[in-house]
Amino acid sequence: MYIRSVNVGMAVDADWAGELKRTAIDKSAVLGRVRVGDNGLAGDERADKEHHGVPDQAVYAYAREDYDWWENELGRELRDGRFGENLTTVGIDVNECKLGERWRVGDVVLEVTSPRVPCVIFRNWLDERGWVKRFTQARRIGTYFKVLEQGELGVGDKIEVLYVPQESVTIRESFLAYHGDRELLRRILATPGRAARWDRVAARVFRDTTPV
Repeated sequence: MYIRSVNVGMAVDADWAGELKRTAIDKSAVLGRVRVGDNGLAGDERADKEHHGVPDQAVYAYAREDYDWWENELGRELRDGRFGENLTTVGIDVNECKLGERWRVGDVVLEVTSPRVPCVIFRNWLDERGWVKRFTQARRIGTYFKVLEQGELGVGDKIEVLYVPQESVTIRESFLAYHGDRELLRRILATPGRAARWDRVAARVFRDTTPV
């Protein structure tokens, strides 16, 4: 289990990038050691700080194996960083990681917080028909982390899983909870130290699914 690519990107103006008309989804691979702070990787920018500028989403990881699956589905090449991830991994199913799981990469310690939820910018960037629906149905979503211990990491660093909370839910399951699975959401709410976004998700889900 290791890091195949470390990717960062700067915000640029783009007419297709939602209401903000600005995005940093295009990430490119960098060489050498990269400093990781509370808000993410050095040299990486977030255009939409309202939705992506929180420490609970400091680092996003996507698996090369999922890219390979998508290449077969879409019939096109997908380079590392194409989905906007900071870390492209090999040898670990990031969708089966559990909320609260902790990794050491280089001398950085990361904690799994939430799944990636596709948005209009992601759809427009990929330029694939029905992309949000297809990405959602495939459940190969990748995972967000917060940074517990700052430091440096780089290409080739091993992924060491330090801790897996047995009573937690996986990233795939948390994605279902986000989309309305109330039982899975209750399990997340019972998890100590959960990301703050889950309280907002719960308010939406329980409001929208309460019988009139």
